[in-house]
Amino acid sequence: MPTAKPAKKSPTKRAAKPSTNAVPRTKNAKGDLAPERVTEILKKLDEAYPNAVCALHHRTPWELLVATILSAQCTDVRVNMVTPELFKRFPTPAAMAKASIPELVELIRTTGFFNNKAKSIKGAAEAITNRFGGKVPETLDELITVPGAARKTANVVLGVSFGKAEGVVVDTHVFRIAHRLGLTKSETAEKVEQDLMRILPRDKWIAFSHQVIHHGRQVCIARNPKCHECNLETLCHSKDKTWRS
Repeated sequence: MPTAKPAKKSPTKRAAKPSTNAVPRTKNAKGDLAPERVTEILKKLDEAYPNAVCALHHRTPWELLVATILSAQCTDVRVNMVTPELFKRFPTPAAMAKASIPELVELIRTTGFFNNKAKSIKGAAEAITNRFGGKVPETLDELITVPGAARKTANVVLGVSFGKAEGVVVDTHVFRIAHRLGLTKSETAEKVEQDLMRILPRDKWIAFSHQVIHHGRQVCIARNPKCHECNLETLCHSKDKTWRS
């Protein structure tokens, strides 16, 4: 019998050299963002906005609650122009509870959606006066029962006035920047908040929102973000970046 020829060996393939331009891996085995990347984002925010605070002017938790209700679909600058006269006329929840809707509308008209807002702040005043002894409640479960105090508003008041981190405030700026930084893919503010609560240390929840809101107003604006001014630029892979490193 003829001797069989040995089969030819296939040439050994060399492992592909990793690209030096590859985007760094940002997820761990559980699918969440890698802790080290989140830590770097928080560090950069601390560097850029070390003293970021709530931009709504207020002297008491009650004034902050009203101002936050008025800030819906309105700038903080405009709200800060309206609230001094509003609180001069109706300085306490009890006083505002007695105000008429037309009186309130007259004072808050320039904030937009004034009819609904007037009903909300009057309802909030009545609830706090009648059910909470004139004091803004300090728990999330109680606060969200107050008219106009949905979860975002409650998070603002609890975080700023009482230092309680019960959630992450997700306004339009936080929503936009969380997506640009790849911190979430969720499409509602509620789900974005849950995503952020999972990946951010709890002791950063309050500061994170203030810092990102300032960043969204000054640098990471909705259209044509100022990426060349952004200290987070190297950590951002957003499709609408205006600057590429």
